[in-house]
Amino acid sequence: MISKGTTSSYIFEVQLKQTGKQIKRVIKIAGSLSLYNLADAIVCAFDFDLDHCFGFYDNPEYDPSGIFYELFTDIDEAETTPEAKSVKRTKISTAWKKPGQKMYFLFDYGDGWQFVVTLKEVIAEKEVKRGKKWECLSKTGKAPEQYPSYEDGGL
Repeated sequence: MISKGTTSSYIFEVQLKQTGKQIKRVIKIAGSLSLYNLADAIVCAFDFDLDHCFGFYDNPEYDPSGIFYELFTDIDEAETTPEAKSVKRTKISTAWKKPGQKMYFLFDYGDGWQFVVTLKEVIAEKEVKRGKKWECLSKTGKAPEQYPSYEDGGL
């Protein structure tokens, strides 16, 4: 149980899948924040811009037969899958229950950036400083360009 004056911070290991290289980030973020905030932290940690729709899925095929959360649910007039849950209204602590749990983050449905997001640890700590929503604790490998020049070989 978290005592008064403390919050739960979630430590995630996020690995970029499709490059064939070991490219990952370790991110710390408050569990009280939304999945939208986590998506923002992920794309920023990989030096991308949060300029496309995305979703979190409980399976690596991004199959909507399981539990999944999509930004489309939060966009007026967007076509949505009825079973999809909101990324803006769902807290990180609701989607991730225990260390070792994985979700698959698909960013930019056109280019299809794929990430494996694994909860490594939940820690109790004093309130996070105002304005500090997340922190990148470590980086392994150089992130590719979000919009590579395919004439130069791209990925």
